[in-house]
Amino acid sequence: MGSQNKSPARFRRTAIATVVVVMAVLIVVGRITGFVVDGLWFASIGYANVFWTVISTQALLFAAVCVVSAATIGASGFVAHHYATRPGSWQVETAQASGPPDLISALTEQLAPRIPWRISIAAVALVFGLVIAAGETSNWDMVLRYLYQVPFGQRDPIFSKDIGFYLFTLPACLALKNWLWQVLVCSTILAVVVYGIRGDLSFERAPRGLSRAAAAHACALLGLFFAVKAWSYTLDRFLLLYGDNGVVVGAGYTDIHVELPILWLLAGFAAVAALASWFNMRRPGYRLPVASVLLVFGSSLLLAGIYPALFQRLYVKPSELQLETPYLKHNIALTRTAYGLTQIAVKPFPAEQGLNLASLDANRATVDNIRLWDVQPLMDTYAQLQEIRTYYKFLSVDIDRYRLDSGYRQVMLSARELEPSMLPTNAQTWVNLHLLFTHGNGVVMSPVTEKSTEGLPSFYLQDIPPVASGGPTIREPRIYFGEGGDGYVIVKGNVPEFDYPKGKDNVYTTYSGRDGVGIGSTARRTLFAWQFDDPNILLTDYITGSSRILLHRNIQDRVRMIAPFLTLDHDPYMVASNGRLFWMQDAYTTSRWFPYAQPVADDSANYIRNAVKVVIDAYNGTVDFYVSDPDDPLVQTWQRIFPGLFKPLAAMPQDLQRHIRYPEDLFLIQAQLYRAYHMDAPEVFYNREDLWQFPRELVGIDGGSGAGTPMAPYYTIMRLPGEPHEEFVLMLPMVPSQRDNMIAWLAARCDPPEYGKLIVYTFPKDKLVYGPFQIEARIQQNTEISQQISLWNQMGSRVIRGHLLVVPIENSILYVSPLYLRAESGQLPELKRVIAAYGDRVVMDETLGGALAALFKESTPLAAAPAGTADARARDALAHYQRAIERLKAGDWSGFGAELDALRPLLEALGGNRTQGQK
Repeated sequence: MGSQNKSPARFRRTAIATVVVVMAVLIVVGRITGFVVDGLWFASIGYANVFWTVISTQALLFAAVCVVSAATIGASGFVAHHYATRPGSWQVETAQASGPPDLISALTEQLAPRIPWRISIAAVALVFGLVIAAGETSNWDMVLRYLYQVPFGQRDPIFSKDIGFYLFTLPACLALKNWLWQVLVCSTILAVVVYGIRGDLSFERAPRGLSRAAAAHACALLGLFFAVKAWSYTLDRFLLLYGDNGVVVGAGYTDIHVELPILWLLAGFAAVAALASWFNMRRPGYRLPVASVLLVFGSSLLLAGIYPALFQRLYVKPSELQLETPYLKHNIALTRTAYGLTQIAVKPFPAEQGLNLASLDANRATVDNIRLWDVQPLMDTYAQLQEIRTYYKFLSVDIDRYRLDSGYRQVMLSARELEPSMLPTNAQTWVNLHLLFTHGNGVVMSPVTEKSTEGLPSFYLQDIPPVASGGPTIREPRIYFGEGGDGYVIVKGNVPEFDYPKGKDNVYTTYSGRDGVGIGSTARRTLFAWQFDDPNILLTDYITGSSRILLHRNIQDRVRMIAPFLTLDHDPYMVASNGRLFWMQDAYTTSRWFPYAQPVADDSANYIRNAVKVVIDAYNGTVDFYVSDPDDPLVQTWQRIFPGLFKPLAAMPQDLQRHIRYPEDLFLIQAQLYRAYHMDAPEVFYNREDLWQFPRELVGIDGGSGAGTPMAPYYTIMRLPGEPHEEFVLMLPMVPSQRDNMIAWLAARCDPPEYGKLIVYTFPKDKLVYGPFQIEARIQQNTEISQQISLWNQMGSRVIRGHLLVVPIENSILYVSPLYLRAESGQLPELKRVIAAYGDRVVMDETLGGALAALFKESTPLAAAPAGTADARARDALAHYQRAIERLKAGDWSGFGAELDALRPLLEALGGNRTQGQK
């Protein structure tokens, strides 16, 4: 009868144990298969050494932390077990007690003798060690940075330590301190459990609740706690350099003159408390431990919490500028260093009103590349005209420049990527998603300025396969790796891959690139079927012995798998080079440990360098890392850690080097900080006397919000003042705080050999230079323009205001803004008008040439000529001028230039006659 009652319970225990074992096995197998798949993938792309460096570091770190943690925690448990009350003594002490034993004591007396103490303590310590080690494994990169660190070459102004100490050593010390806290807490928990079960913590059995052994053990652990606390206080000294008192980012006057001495004092108190706790082990009592706790935490509350705040308020605040000036200098200097602002060259920009048709012709490359197409309207237009099929999608529009037959041209281009989720629902089969539809096809490219008579973009590259009409020839248009590319595909199966549609038929292809992990064997198929939880990989008949599986096809996921320590720019861009397609990805080295540097946001990085350019082949999937900032100590450290990962920038193919550009994310961060940190005088910085802001503009349907939106940086081709040739730059205007007039513009040069140089052009402060939002107001106030916009909006269309571009030409500023129309029920924006502004004049025309012709038709007066031959010359000059205007309106820049060339000698002759007449 009894055995029958026990069998169901035994069965349940067996079932539970079986489930636990199976789950553990599944977890372990999943980890192993993930490890094997990653190893195969790294080997397939040529970065097996990177994989093994990371894995070996993680394994060694895990093992070291686990062994040391478990040994330390176990030692605490075994010490407690050795000195705790011996089994059998409960009966004697219970008999001597004045009353019946409490429930806890009774339970411990029954439980303790049945526990296999040594095995249990070792098991618990091992579990603690495994948990702690699992959490610390993520610090593998910190350990490697510490071991392979490179000096920064500059010292901080307070402790005179190389800044490399803060970038590499300090984070490692803080991580070590946190690990010690974890070990100490777990050691305490295990000791408390042992003493508790053995009865040494029974308040009914001991007058003070602890046995002598438990009290001595507690004193030892408390001493270790205070020792770690003392070290923590010494580390807290360096953390003062990351504070923010509202005036100074970094250590201020109170930090250096009050908090720093207090931290030394607290470290001394903690050290004394540690010694007192250890001394108390000989004759355990409560007075020394309680006094130690009160000394450390009471003094911390009074000295570190209350006194500095009172000092700051009562002493520093009344003389804040005077006292904080040295520390403001540190903040300004080191923030400028951390973000590369020290390299910004400051040049004056006179902002004159001397622009005319002749100066436009002299800067024809700038005018030819004024961007009239905004990203979103152009993407909508691309989608309607060039996606061709529902399963293709343009995920982004990129801006770049190419040297074409028509000259140096700024273009916009977008990759036609495959979007399998856009297939009809009944066509989203496993074969279609993973074997048939494997890649996108081609790119679309259009010049930034041109449009058709219908207001649609002109195409340099279009259709499938790409047809070049003035653009670069594309011989390999297939895109297996892109900004989409989620999930895996299998190539070289016995089913052909869909390539592109052609009339009623389809064209098919077979992948011949270098990427992919072999999946032909049964073992490999079983491995990947398990890893992706997809039995079709194992069961299908479409996989052959030469089949390969392509993984991590999203380019950013691909780069992060190889180099997770790099921060990626949000916008990888497509490059057509030598008939092939490549992705260019900017990557940053960042840190939040640069002393005295203003963080971009709360608890974010306060140091950044665009140290790496990554090139990904859209067909082969190869990933190459090129060092673009070899002076960066972080990238130098990573080069020492992964010697085969990085290549010098000079090793990048020359044609690809022509397409590197200054990244927008970095430029935006630098511009945000430069708004305040261009002020290098502490008094001016403290008062925010010359704070800059990003200008506002009206953009979107009907101009968007009336308050405007902040202007974003934009790329353009222009000839910088004083430079001989046009170049590709990234620029952004600036306006004063709470004002709309323009005060400066910031430019980043993108073309070699001047790549990476930053220039800020400042305007005279004694004259008004219209800012973008003031030009927006003048556009709205223009009767002709506002009436036309209102009329269009009443005729079933929606007006979309494009971005307002500030175009510096020589020493003057030209403003240009496109205007689009879109039917209320349609998704095809058309570029219908171009608005141009210069000085006090605002005009609108169908083309950029027409707008410029209208804008400057009164700004080039002909000089009065003497009688006789001068009249004939004047008539000839006027005829050439009128023909130049006609050529300009038609967009015929070569004809426009020829007419101006013919006009120049006539005007020079007229000028000479006028001089003679005056004499």
